[in-house]
Amino acid sequence: MTSVEVEGDDAWGRVLVEVGRSGRRLRREELDALRAYGDRAAESGRGLAELVDERLAVAGAVWAGQTVDASSMTALRAAVAAIADGHSRAYRERLRREEAGRREFVADLLSSRSDVGRLAEHAERFGINLACAHVVAVAAGDGYDLDDPLVRALERQLLGRFGEQEVLLAVKHGRLVCIVPSGPGEDAAVKAFAELTQGRRVVVGRPHSGPGGVVHSYEEARSALEQADQLGVEGQLLHAADLLVLPVLLRDRDALEDLVRSVLGPLRNARGGAGPLLETLTAYADSRYVSAEAARRLGLSVRALAYRVERVVRLTGLDPDDALQRYTLETAVFGARLLGWLDHAPPPA
Repeated sequence: MTSVEVEGDDAWGRVLVEVGRSGRRLRREELDALRAYGDRAAESGRGLAELVDERLAVAGAVWAGQTVDASSMTALRAAVAAIADGHSRAYRERLRREEAGRREFVADLLSSRSDVGRLAEHAERFGINLACAHVVAVAAGDGYDLDDPLVRALERQLLGRFGEQEVLLAVKHGRLVCIVPSGPGEDAAVKAFAELTQGRRVVVGRPHSGPGGVVHSYEEARSALEQADQLGVEGQLLHAADLLVLPVLLRDRDALEDLVRSVLGPLRNARGGAGPLLETLTAYADSRYVSAEAARRLGLSVRALAYRVERVVRLTGLDPDDALQRYTLETAVFGARLLGWLDHAPPPA
């Protein structure tokens, strides 16, 4: 009897009769045929329960009205185990292929060099509508890998709550990235992602549609995250839409550098350099120019704070208590932090 014959119900019934009569075990080629049968069934989308039920139904028909001996039960158990082995092996392989394809698709979504036609084809395969707007959230920190147990656990929790067609998790340049359709469920998914990243800062890009919308939102979030970290902006969950002033300031870098040099350059000649005075201006602005709160943040007395502010006024000619001059100082301090001006400023004279 060939391996193919074992797969048919009639042939399988004859095997059961022969095993019951002779008491033999299933041969290796018969078990291999059953494994191959389970493998092909899994590839065609048939469930394991359906296959096992088929074998049990044939066995029930063959053994109807008979006393089933131990050798027959051993053969049946071996047959079911072989089918299950072939089915699970094929199922695992299919999952690996799908996961690899999914990872490739997400990587293409986050790449500005991806082919639009290929993106659309893969999106349809994974049930994702690129015509709809998507937002991308990027978490601070690097060194992540999709095979990291922490990342796998985070992915399971997100997909368990929102489903594969709602949330895509990726790693780009070692950073965790979450892609979410813009709409009613957006806030819940983004907040869940932020909560599961163990307190790391998360920045969310603005919603954009079309094949290039995902990478556009990603670039916004990535850039805003780096600038927020550089500026020490407070908050664990931020939105790039709230930080749009940053790319505006950096759009004309030469003008920003000129503003910083002109306004803050004289502070380099202060005792201790420009650093403490810039720190004072930052705390003063963050405190909405309430002296007591700014002094508390800096660990100074109100009198010491007033002395520092007076030095700023004397050196720059600009008074933070004047609305227009305050805006100039704030913008210059903001620009200095964006440009890392203190890192490149010469020591005080």
